Amino acid sequence: MVAPFFAEFPLMKTFWLNAVAVGALTLAACPAWAQNAAEAALQPHYGSWGFDVLGENRAVKPGDDFNAFANGTYIDGLKIPADQTRYGSFNILRDLSEARVHAILDEAAAKTTDAAPKTSPGKIGAAYKAFMDEGRAEALGATPLAKDLVEVRAVKSKGELARLMGKAAGGVQFSLFSVGIGPDDKDPNRYLIGIGQDGLGLPDRDYYLTPGFAPKKAAYQAYVAQMLGLIGWSDAGVQAKAIVDFETQVAEASWTKAQMRDPDAVYNPMTVAELEQLAPGFDWSALMSGAELGDETHVLIDAKGAFPKLAALYAATPLTTLKAWEAFHIADDSSPYLSKAFTDARFEFRNRTLSGQEAQKPRWKRGVAAVNSALGEAVGEVYVARYFPPESRAKMEALIANLRAALGRRIERLEWMSPATKAEALKKLANFDVQVGYPKKWRDYSGLEIRADDLFGNMARSEVFEWAYQRDRLHKPVDKDEWLMTPQTVNAYNNPDFNEVVFPAAILQPPFFNASADPAVNYGGIGAVIGHEMTHGFDDQGRKYDAGGRLRDWWTGEDGKNFDARADKLGAAYEKIAILPGSHINGKLTMGENIADLGGILTSLDAYHESLGGQPAPIIDGLTGDQRFFLGFAQIWRGKSRDDTLRQQMVSDPHSPEKARVDGVVVNVDPWYAAFGVKPGDSLYVAPADRVRIW
Repeated sequence: MVAPFFAEFPLMKTFWLNAVAVGALTLAACPAWAQNAAEAALQPHYGSWGFDVLGENRAVKPGDDFNAFANGTYIDGLKIPADQTRYGSFNILRDLSEARVHAILDEAAAKTTDAAPKTSPGKIGAAYKAFMDEGRAEALGATPLAKDLVEVRAVKSKGELARLMGKAAGGVQFSLFSVGIGPDDKDPNRYLIGIGQDGLGLPDRDYYLTPGFAPKKAAYQAYVAQMLGLIGWSDAGVQAKAIVDFETQVAEASWTKAQMRDPDAVYNPMTVAELEQLAPGFDWSALMSGAELGDETHVLIDAKGAFPKLAALYAATPLTTLKAWEAFHIADDSSPYLSKAFTDARFEFRNRTLSGQEAQKPRWKRGVAAVNSALGEAVGEVYVARYFPPESRAKMEALIANLRAALGRRIERLEWMSPATKAEALKKLANFDVQVGYPKKWRDYSGLEIRADDLFGNMARSEVFEWAYQRDRLHKPVDKDEWLMTPQTVNAYNNPDFNEVVFPAAILQPPFFNASADPAVNYGGIGAVIGHEMTHGFDDQGRKYDAGGRLRDWWTGEDGKNFDARADKLGAAYEKIAILPGSHINGKLTMGENIADLGGILTSLDAYHESLGGQPAPIIDGLTGDQRFFLGFAQIWRGKSRDDTLRQQMVSDPHSPEKARVDGVVVNVDPWYAAFGVKPGDSLYVAPADRVRIW
């Protein structure tokens, strides 16, 4: 379980089970960190103290809709680019990071003359060259899939297919059960093999089972038939229906995403022999053999109650259906690296139909994503050298120290927690490892072959390379310096197994972190992010891990009950927030992020107050320090999403939509009421006794 600050829908698989038109802006000089005119065009301008006052809507009372008050004019004027499904503060920074990586790759490609370079700069150049060679992709058509499809067609038994599925851990195949390697939650100093429920092609089980998603499910069946037709699979229409029927049964057997959030429920260690007894009907030894783990005897499984049902379903499904299902997913997963017929088909369904995206991203953007996926830290090393000044790291480390101290004081003052549990919580906080900007050491890509004329091969080999890296460390000490995001990623995360929080370089820019902004705005921005990630260590999942990163119950029984009651109260409040007609937030799915948002803003506000050293905050433009803090917090959540994207988010994303990450949070923060004169009768007003108080 890795908790990021913000989630987009991922393109590439992970290896562990559990991670522009802008509205009215103030006029100011281009930020110093913009490197050229092209970058400057991507930058919003934040005025003299770090907040876009022209983006407010003063016609709205803060107590009726604080998000609209702080961001309404900006949001009303915001246009989502045709090639995106949501747009706002995060996306603008991601555009900037993408543009910078584009420049890095263009330069590397121009300097790369070897067909198969040996250096990391050469490899990122060759990988980008290969992606941008659209003519070659068109000439090859479906040919790159031939070897994998021959393997599928040659399968004569379900045991053989299970072995082929095992290769999905490090290749282009697909599986009913994912295989990964990561730290053991109860002994995070060793690695453990994990096997998890998998097998769905739609974003969530709700897409198969909820009547409101029936049109999307029908479109999916048409897409499956289209892909099977592109690879020349016989009886494409008949097999497409059989595949969707099969996946519907998989969805019925699978645990929900909310169920999967319980670290205790998904921690089920056993031997392979015990797994065979638990879930007969699937050849587990063959799966392990295909993943090159045939000599291993111990595994960890997640959705234990689902495994027998999924194995029985596999045993009962005709082999012809299973082979067609495997072939479809090979084509679907590989489609970004094939000819236009494949990329267009994928876009029309996965982007336009599912998310409402109006236009395909230009090829260079897709190339940036592909190279980041295959060679992320090789790109990141160049990115950091060019775009991450050392002083940013030093200032962040000082902010983090202030936030850590503030959270410690909040824990000490808790009235509902016993001294014994407080002592353990403070020990955990003291042992937090914090990493800023970039990892302590860079990945070695010398063993990865990259060719300037082999797009599909590059991506396939990168999967094999990554799996070999994961597999080969299985019996070695856990590498706690490893990062799960690249420095050029606009995000942050908490890793409970390492008891650490990580802040990549790319997020340490306005509106999150602005060296020239008023401190109140920085505390409301990056301070709330820091506090959010620290609070993840004490959310409904993170609280179950101790100071050493072990999954262990360190709470007294009464304290655990008190926490759960407060968390349930917060979840119930979020479930009342309607984002679209008939579409409400899932309080259980979003619980961890909502707790972290609330704890983050409270901790950062305390840290801001303490940073004043007992002196009153200055008044700027008629605004108090607290008012500027809350406006800075709201500003980071400026954004707009397409309706289909919001519907997808409601069922599949543990993060609440942006509006709820403002209004759903501030209503539980007492100083917000005082700062903006919020009173009974205002739409957002919550009586003090009803406000949620956790951390």
